[in-house]
Amino acid sequence: IDLQKTIKIFKEALQFVKGIAEADRQILFVGTKKQAQDIIRETAGRCECSYVNQRWLGGLLTNFGVVRGSVEKLTELDEMKEDGRWELLSKKDQSKMEKLHKKLSKNLGGLKKMTGLPGAMFVIDSAKEEIALVEAQKLGIPIVAVVDTNGNPENIDYPIPGNDDAVRAIELFTSKVAEAVIEGRKSRLEKELEAPKVEAEGAAETPGLSEGLPEGERAVDRRPARRE
Repeated sequence: IDLQKTIKIFKEALQFVKGIAEADRQILFVGTKKQAQDIIRETAGRCECSYVNQRWLGGLLTNFGVVRGSVEKLTELDEMKEDGRWELLSKKDQSKMEKLHKKLSKNLGGLKKMTGLPGAMFVIDSAKEEIALVEAQKLGIPIVAVVDTNGNPENIDYPIPGNDDAVRAIELFTSKVAEAVIEGRKSRLEKELEAPKVEAEGAAETPGLSEGLPEGERAVDRRPARRE
């Protein structure tokens, strides 16, 4: 792997990710290999992005409507635990619900905030996450992926040549993508705050009716005198 090329491509990928975040679109983080699971969960949480760090469920993107129904069920179970409804259930029902909650939390816990298809997907290990890549490609979702020497960079929008096994490398790639997301959102917020100021300044600079006339003549009524 030529690290000089990796740096160049990685910078381009980060600019793309920043643009997606600036456009108020979600980035889906994906990394289900053991050494990536905790890093993906913590880093995606830091930049408030959705993530998949356990098994990729087939149809997660291509059949998102059904998956979203399961996510809403998980949200409902969470709310039941918080508002006391859970305690009103019988011990048998609680046990049944607990098993369902545990299963949904494991597979879908990182997707609670994903109400629609993501604007882009960031992947650790393109070879392992092949099903996820195929679904994203089918739906036209742009892909940023770390591709090791055993991976195939074809059909990946931003293939980043790099080591997808070393924990330090995974941490580096993932944290930089998260920073790009945060920067993009910050830039969008700054633009939104700046817009009213620009409009106000533009209104203040709009020429008045008397502007441009010599001093002393601005308030003079130039209409002809009415004859009696």
